[in-house]
Amino acid sequence: MTDSVPAEAGADLPGPADPAGWLTLPDVAQRLDLSISKVHQMIRDRELLAVRRDGVRRIPADLVANHTVLKHLPGVLNLLADAGYDDEEALRWLYREDPSLPGTPAAALAGDQAREVKRRAQATAF
Repeated sequence: MTDSVPAEAGADLPGPADPAGWLTLPDVAQRLDLSISKVHQMIRDRELLAVRRDGVRRIPADLVANHTVLKHLPGVLNLLADAGYDDEEALRWLYREDPSLPGTPAAALAGDQAREVKRRAQATAF
């Protein structure tokens, strides 16, 4: 996991800009109807992405939609990790605006562009 990032650097931090766009790990456990230890395991297994904001590990809410983790998220996270991305860099990649997608890769993962996002993540290793 990445270290805590000071709140005053918030404008430069990747991820949702709105604080309501973030979930704490207990919130995720409740949303997914899982134990907190299972959420920690999912993070270790790169099924979820958590970063520290204001000293608390948080997960972008849009990565946990409809009471489930986005289908292609674990594959994309593993591809980015294989390319050498740490959690903050992976988050920055997921939330970087891309004019050829409808917004960001994170937003595209929830739609019919998910496979394209996965292909692009795979291409980062080369």
